[in-house]
Amino acid sequence: MRRSSSAGRPAAGGRAPRQRAGDAEQLGFEGMPERLFVCTPSKLGAYTDCPRRYRYSYVDRPAPPKGPPWAHNSLGASVHTALKNWYALPAERRRPEALATLLKGTWVREGYRDDEQERAAYRRALGWLEAYVETLEPDSDPLGVERVVAVKTAVLAFNGRADRIDSRPGPDGPELVIVDYKTGRTGLDTDDARGSQALALYAYAAERVFRRPCRRVELHHLPTGTVAGHDHTVESLARQLTRAEETARDIMAAERAVAGGADADEAFPVTPSPRCGWCDFRRHCPAGAQAPGKEPWAAMDRPADG
Repeated sequence: MRRSSSAGRPAAGGRAPRQRAGDAEQLGFEGMPERLFVCTPSKLGAYTDCPRRYRYSYVDRPAPPKGPPWAHNSLGASVHTALKNWYALPAERRRPEALATLLKGTWVREGYRDDEQERAAYRRALGWLEAYVETLEPDSDPLGVERVVAVKTAVLAFNGRADRIDSRPGPDGPELVIVDYKTGRTGLDTDDARGSQALALYAYAAERVFRRPCRRVELHHLPTGTVAGHDHTVESLARQLTRAEETARDIMAAERAVAGGADADEAFPVTPSPRCGWCDFRRHCPAGAQAPGKEPWAAMDRPADG
């Protein structure tokens, strides 16, 4: 974990950020509350994975052009939207035979190597969906589907879109459960559910939005039909929130440094890893460009991986 930078630290090189007209809200005066960091799980995750990728995505303007679309992202988006539309149907129409039409209507074609690979991916996705809805109660409506939840803390203005929010019986009344659909890599287990900062933040926000306990988080892996779950405590959710706030402070410190004239490459260093081959900005990053690039359809050649 990176050490948090203090809010009032001068920019790199000892220079304080230059104040310009209209900067009062951004830089603040003594006694004024610090600007909240507006974020989503993907925004926090981008910085945690690689500060340089965060900079390309959220700081540089104009942003460097991304590479071509990824087939595995197209597949995941298609499946997620089909499940969203499944719950939009009247309960009496939520039957497996409706899925082919739903999936065709939401299918994203970008990134595949050729028509043959795309057709195979469609058949695979339809099979996942048909098996998955057999485990659902068609007459039961979740509390939320693709539901945005938001919360403010002393540091964050967080918002995120949960795939599904269930309401289930608990020992002291209804409790909420965060459900996240997965179509990628295999081997998800309770450690993945417990360690997911995104799921923890969804749970923290949902509990405050709906005013009901929300401690259970689940990863539903459609390719294998498995569920990896974890039951958080108040303390474990607080730890995940603290981690997110520390990341936000680091990001704001780096952004202030760049605004004050610091070198952007130093403020947002690259973190080389196997992910570099899959990065949308690999061509623009000297370190990332040294990693072998992946074809847009590469993850599709490894079933249920990517």
